[in-house]
Amino acid sequence: MASRRDCYKILEVPRNASEEDIRKSFRKLAMEWHPDKNKDPDAEKKFKEINAAYQILSDQEKRDKYDRYGYEGLIGDTGSQGFSEKQGFGEIFDSFFGGFDSRGGSKTRAGGDIYKDVTLTFQEAALGVEKDLEMVRSEPCRRCNGARSEPGTEAGGCSNCRGTGQVRRSSQSLFGQFVQVTTCNVCKGEGKVITEPCNQCKGSGSESHKRTVKVRIPAGIEDGTQIRLNDQGDYGYGNRPLGSLYLNVGVSPHSFFERQEDHLVIEFPVTFAQAAIGDELKIPTLNGAESLKLPAGTQSGTVLNLRGKGIANIHTGRMGNLLVVIRVQTPQQLNSQSKKLFEQLAPLLDKEARDKGWFDKIKDALGRYHS
Repeated sequence: MASRRDCYKILEVPRNASEEDIRKSFRKLAMEWHPDKNKDPDAEKKFKEINAAYQILSDQEKRDKYDRYGYEGLIGDTGSQGFSEKQGFGEIFDSFFGGFDSRGGSKTRAGGDIYKDVTLTFQEAALGVEKDLEMVRSEPCRRCNGARSEPGTEAGGCSNCRGTGQVRRSSQSLFGQFVQVTTCNVCKGEGKVITEPCNQCKGSGSESHKRTVKVRIPAGIEDGTQIRLNDQGDYGYGNRPLGSLYLNVGVSPHSFFERQEDHLVIEFPVTFAQAAIGDELKIPTLNGAESLKLPAGTQSGTVLNLRGKGIANIHTGRMGNLLVVIRVQTPQQLNSQSKKLFEQLAPLLDKEARDKGWFDKIKDALGRYHS
């Protein structure tokens, strides 16, 4: 949204302003503040603010939501971001003088979009899963099949627009005479008036139904991803296309795996003896345990790699790797026998350390630190 200021104040109209009053004020302010005409440094910002406010107040459904809930009621609505700051005057006038296609009919708008949160386990997100999601959406009324009229009756032609759905008016402006084509405010652009509304849907043409939608979540999806499913949203009466279903995906953390892009990371504990003499480890993966050779003399913090045991890239399908971080566990409690064995082993370890110059390196490091 371009601004959080009051839309009515931006367009300089009262809250009970008519559709025509809003349109007139927008036209006046758009001409005044368009960056191609107004060289004020704030013109572009002001122009975008005016456009965004008009997008809301010129749409009755958006206006009703805004009046009731403010900007928060418009979260998820499409088409409320205003015009591009690069638009010329012709595009703007087409936007609010027109609104009709080249054949004279009202431009169609899709039904409303539905937003739903979906929480996956770590394994479901990594391997992919099929989910049955329950949702409530609007569908064509079963009684009138979306016609809005009581079955057996017919809608009458609109006398205000003579069945065209459009009202044309000529107006004079700074740029000459314009023919203003607006949606008929009596029939709302349909060219007909419902004289006997359907008893079931009260003339809305739709009704709410609880539905279960089967959704395939692809392998490798990440936390925070949004999935769009076309034609799974609300019904748009008058043969308008269906809206979309948007799934906001959340992924629960794993108890010991950590994800780094397409790679998995696991910290694996080994004993002092295993690290010293080597061993064959059984490493858990998303698809069961895998064998991994632990080389003799492995140091704590060493990273070993199980190729292709990570997560599939959601775009390419290529598998990442499983990175195994070795953590050598130092014994905290020794019985008398274990202590005796380590006492026998200590001189040998000390000799190895002296042969490799480990103690000299430590002394040099400490000397530099204290100097």
